[in-house]
Amino acid sequence: MDPSGYGSRFGGLTPTVELVLAAARAASAATGVGIGVIIAANRTKHPLESRTLARLASQYAGQGVVGFGLSNDERRGRARDFAAAFRIADRAGLLLAPHGGELAGPDSVRSCLDDLGAHRIGHGVAAAFDPGLTKRLAAAGITLEVCPTSNVALGVAAKPADVPLRVLLDEGVPVALGADDPLLFGSRLAAQYELARAVFGLADAEIAELARMSVRGSAAPPAIAAALLGGIDAWLAAPDG
Repeated sequence: MDPSGYGSRFGGLTPTVELVLAAARAASAATGVGIGVIIAANRTKHPLESRTLARLASQYAGQGVVGFGLSNDERRGRARDFAAAFRIADRAGLLLAPHGGELAGPDSVRSCLDDLGAHRIGHGVAAAFDPGLTKRLAAAGITLEVCPTSNVALGVAAKPADVPLRVLLDEGVPVALGADDPLLFGSRLAAQYELARAVFGLADAEIAELARMSVRGSAAPPAIAAALLGGIDAWLAAPDG
């Protein structure tokens, strides 16, 4: 029985969220790694479902849920159809982090900005082919989650070297390297940093700045962000950094 009424309101999703948040808290306590959860709508579902999910995410804002996203193939669902859900999440103070610009072009990234008010964008690599858009992303400090391994796996790029990571960095766009879905693509975060060094030729200082950008573009609390940034600086200053 759910005396709050949330279980019926959200179609039984509340217990699932609470289980995930409990597991995240347990994992964080066991490892010392901070964990925040992003609840995401699906572009292939009806936009009304996204509003329900946004309200659900809002109920748990500050209790482990840190953001609201929009996932799946952007060719199958227009960002603007989900704008109402993102307004709900924005009012709750959640990080707005839709996917865009992976399987579709620069207009997909632009729509995430214009229609959803994105603070961070999953992938977004198509922005590299639009100089005006990269300048906009850089000026606004919008972080792109770049995942070279998944870009290759999904046919976005033929090989890691074709992912426009260097273009984005040279244009001043904040980039957070990610592994996307390790269970699906079989790659861990450390491997993406190894690619950044081996394929894109990033030196230690550039690797460190990549890590800093991921922290700055996150929803980490200020104290945790400061500790992470301090750790990055210490790694860079170490003799074998």
